[in-house]
Amino acid sequence: MSKSNITRRGALKTGAVAGAGLALPTIFTASSAAAFTNEPTGGTVTLGFNVPQTGPYADEGLDELRAQELAVQHLNGEGDGGMLNTFSSKALDGTGILGKKVQFVTGDTQTKSDAARASAKSMIEKDGAIMINGGSSSGVAVAVQGLCQDAGVMFMAGLTHSNDTTGKDRKRNGFRHFFNAYMSGAALAPVLAKAYGSERRAYHLTADYTWGWTQQESIAAATEAMGWETVNNVLTPLASTDFSSYIAPVLNSGADVLVLNHYGGNMINSLTQAVQFGLRDKMVNGKQFEIVVPLYSELMAEGAGENVQGVFGSMNWNWQLTDEGTKAFVKSFGEKYGRPPSNSAHTCYVQTLLYADAVARAGSFNPCAVVEALEGFEFDGLGNGPTLYRADDHQCFKDVLVMKGKENPANQFDILEVVEVTPRAQVEYAPDHPMFGGAEASLGECNSGA
Repeated sequence: MSKSNITRRGALKTGAVAGAGLALPTIFTASSAAAFTNEPTGGTVTLGFNVPQTGPYADEGLDELRAQELAVQHLNGEGDGGMLNTFSSKALDGTGILGKKVQFVTGDTQTKSDAARASAKSMIEKDGAIMINGGSSSGVAVAVQGLCQDAGVMFMAGLTHSNDTTGKDRKRNGFRHFFNAYMSGAALAPVLAKAYGSERRAYHLTADYTWGWTQQESIAAATEAMGWETVNNVLTPLASTDFSSYIAPVLNSGADVLVLNHYGGNMINSLTQAVQFGLRDKMVNGKQFEIVVPLYSELMAEGAGENVQGVFGSMNWNWQLTDEGTKAFVKSFGEKYGRPPSNSAHTCYVQTLLYADAVARAGSFNPCAVVEALEGFEFDGLGNGPTLYRADDHQCFKDVLVMKGKENPANQFDILEVVEVTPRAQVEYAPDHPMFGGAEASLGECNSGA
């Protein structure tokens, strides 16, 4: 049985152990007259926050939990309201969701799909969670999204960057606010070609699961279209901590760029070890050797320290943006936790608000009503400018950030700088794009559990 840290009534603390094989959701019990899974009947509604509290992405998970708790406080009228004050939709008023006070439970995904499914299953079956939010691994997100679809609850994905989440594995009950691997490639490639030239030879080290595969495919396709050559792609286990045996062969490969399709602790370790190997000090093919990290986070950059200086990557959002929504969120988060939020924290906070808003606009917790309210929803004021939740695949479309490690950071949080805000039009693609499952990819039908 997998372990899940359960938190009740909105306080972040370690609680009881829970797992799979528990009582069925309300809708499946013989005595229930509920119209859908876990229909709230009292004065509260329970949300499930499923994040990595242990494992290689644990730092991201902790920041997601911070943001989720902050979102619940704002929904319940506590604190300064944060992005509720800047959100273009005004359906939420700080009195909970449809007048019900919001409480939450949490689970530890351990950055493992089986553990994530077990903790989500427990929150749905034992604790009555009506929505699951979280992630930090696309393998986890895809697995939990499928479980939520089958259980008849909503899945509001947190940090998940694989094309597959809203591609071949898309589900009607699932929605993603975070950007994806294709968007990273589309935003990064022109910047890389301008900075490093169009005649480059790239060697990829890639996390061996759905995110790494689609990230490598996306960045390779985008850079090859600019004239780069992909010399090699080597898969690395997600549990790896020592990447020296993977980095050594790069020296004799003829490559002059190393692309690290790694995230979290993996990226911190692989980037640090690559720098220790002296790769960035070498001249290859008459060019300065460079390293690229396609997917950045503030927490990764903080962990890698000076090793990120001058290294390009992409992000979904950054706390240094100057729009009113970002400023409101950074103020709320900073006053509560004493640090700026990461982009994983931002997406979990926003997803929680978007779910609550959709319920309010629909006038119902029924997941099929919530799905209808979210499909094709256009909004602003949540930190990324005008944003569309596309009905075809439940992917959000908005501007994408290209980042670079600062050469002379002023403090521990001033590590990355925004190089370019890539306009939404540059990263858009057709719903039936081959990288996203083609014409065969389908959302299927909404499941309310009824």
